[in-house]
Amino acid sequence: MPIYSEHTYRSRDGLKLYFRDYPGDMKKVPVLCMHGLTRNCRDFEALALRITPGRRVITPDFRGRGRSQYDSMWMNYHPMTYVDDMWSLLREIGVDRVIAIGTSLGGLVAMLMAAVRAQTFAGVVLNDIGPEVDPVGAARIRGYAGRFPPPRSWDEAIDQMKVVFGAALPDFTENQWREFVRFSYSEDSTGSPQLDADPRIGDAMRAVVPPPGAAQGMWLAFNALRDTPTLAIRGALSDLLSVEVFDRMQREHPNLRRVTIQNRGHVPQLDEPQSRAALEQFLAELP
Repeated sequence: MPIYSEHTYRSRDGLKLYFRDYPGDMKKVPVLCMHGLTRNCRDFEALALRITPGRRVITPDFRGRGRSQYDSMWMNYHPMTYVDDMWSLLREIGVDRVIAIGTSLGGLVAMLMAAVRAQTFAGVVLNDIGPEVDPVGAARIRGYAGRFPPPRSWDEAIDQMKVVFGAALPDFTENQWREFVRFSYSEDSTGSPQLDADPRIGDAMRAVVPPPGAAQGMWLAFNALRDTPTLAIRGALSDLLSVEVFDRMQREHPNLRRVTIQNRGHVPQLDEPQSRAALEQFLAELP
């Protein structure tokens, strides 16, 4: 029996977008998992299997990633577009209340959704992301996003991933790197690995100049979660979520639960013992 069902839906501008649906207790609020900038829904496979069948889990591919259609207008690769796509997804599946787990970009999307309709969320998990991003990490991501040369072999793909993510995942074994790459690439018609993300995502990121007051706007979005149970996870080695911002998040949201994952940068993989324990406790204690 399949562990999940596969579905597509249409965005408001007509793109065909993909999601996985892991079955679970339909009496409980389902979980919506949203991935990072150049990642896809496969990142959440192990987590979804831990959560289900206790809860239903929905894991979409953002446009331009995984099995979702690429956007011919690359400037649409923008957080507010993903927010709109997520509203379309929730309408498609007939769900008006979820628990969001957002990694990096996915966490930004969750905060922006909360700014519009905080009551959508029975709980939110922000994985190594806050209302402000550290310029060091942002520059690093702008430097590699969409600029991977096509690898000629799976071993070369692993080497690429090690260059980009090695500092964030310093204790990964070779088997873990192979699994990480399996979630990052698909096989083309020649058997060669192909990154499962539109290279123009990087172009869109580099083209965006945050308007004045953008950080303040994101803090307002984060503050919309004050009445929502929220868990914030930070990698101890993170170059995207600073300690200063992490501490301010606690001051702004006094009931925020926080955990720091040792030996992880941007981002924790949510399979670390600390991550697992924090997530399991958080989900178990939700009303």
